[in-house]
Amino acid sequence: MYCPFCQAEDTKVIDSRLVADGSQIRRRRECEVCHSRFTTFETIDLALPRVIKSNGERQPFNGSKLKSGMLRALEKRPLSTEEIDSVFGKILKEIRTKGVREIKSIEIGKIMMNALKEVDSVAYVRFASVYRDFQDIEDFSQEISSLTKEKPSKKNSKK
Repeated sequence: MYCPFCQAEDTKVIDSRLVADGSQIRRRRECEVCHSRFTTFETIDLALPRVIKSNGERQPFNGSKLKSGMLRALEKRPLSTEEIDSVFGKILKEIRTKGVREIKSIEIGKIMMNALKEVDSVAYVRFASVYRDFQDIEDFSQEISSLTKEKPSKKNSKK
């Protein structure tokens, strides 16, 4: 690892710790030439599959595009940044663990919908309305009905 201050090649690791649920290693390093200290983060670089769009076009996987769609669905919803990052990490993990070189965009959409359904039903319906191209209020109504059948509503029983 090159020193970011003097560009020397010789640096030594002073401390290593697991961070981000064990998916990263944080290393404190010291340059053996100028004795400056700095931090590096090491992550596993697993290749994500190429995406096959609905028109047959193939594109490299774009995590920022996927996350921006997720953030739009979660806009003004009560999830913390950590919870959002955790959900996004689970989505990426599920895509990686499929072990395929190419994945259809429709499959990615299903993975996203399932993840959103688990954390926030409003975000799920928002995403589903775009993903499934809802045309009228009846489409929304059917989707909400299916959600309420899966999750019985919590009613306050104050007497």
